[in-house]
Parts: sequence; structure tokens; C-alpha cells
Amino acid sequence: MNDDPAHIVEAAFRFYRSQDREAALPLYADDFTFTSPQDDHIDKAMFFERCFPTADRFKEQRTLRVTPADRELVFVYYEYELATGERHRNVEAITVREGLIREVQVFFGGKV
Repeated sequence: MNDDPAHIVEAAFRFYRSQDREAALPLYADDFTFTSPQDDHIDKAMFFERCFPTADRFKEQRTLRVTPADRELVFVYYEYELATGERHRNVEAITVREGLIREVQVFFGGKV
């Protein structure tokens, strides 16, 4: 697989949306942490148990921008529509080092 951080992040989003856990798992470092307004530095196991299986909540999810900030940090700006019809936009700051996702920080946006 291409070890470009933006490419790895885009693949992780594709695997999340298709719920392909087996393809997604190798993209994440063993010491991975995930933080959002609802989760505080949860580990890889908890992320795949609690967060990864949530794609069915979305009617649609569109990636608006994937922007590398430096050699390791990628910002992803996306919009999604929930099954309820509500639309939101979020930003994720994702650290990729040595070809693996090390950290994800999610910043929730408001309704669109």
C-alpha cells in the first residue's frame, strides 16, 4: 500500500464507510488513540468496538477536503447526513507515522 499519509487516511475513510474492519485494522498502529468530544484518548480496541461500527447511522458521508499539514498530520473535512436527515460537518486531525495511523482527533461541527 502507498505510505503517503493522505492516501492512508482516505483508505481508512473508505474502509469505515464500507465497514471493512479486516482491511482497516492494519492501517492503525497498536498504540493508536482516538479522541472526540465523546471519547477521551480511547485505544485501538475500544475504537474498533465503539466507534468503527457506527457507519450505519449515516445516510451519506462526503469527504470535502483532505489536506496534509506536514509529513505526518492530515486534516479531513467532511459532511454527513444522519438517517434522521440532520446534516453536520466535522474536521479530523489525523497523525500518520511510518505508514500507520497513530492518532485521530475529531472536532465536531454544527448542523449544516
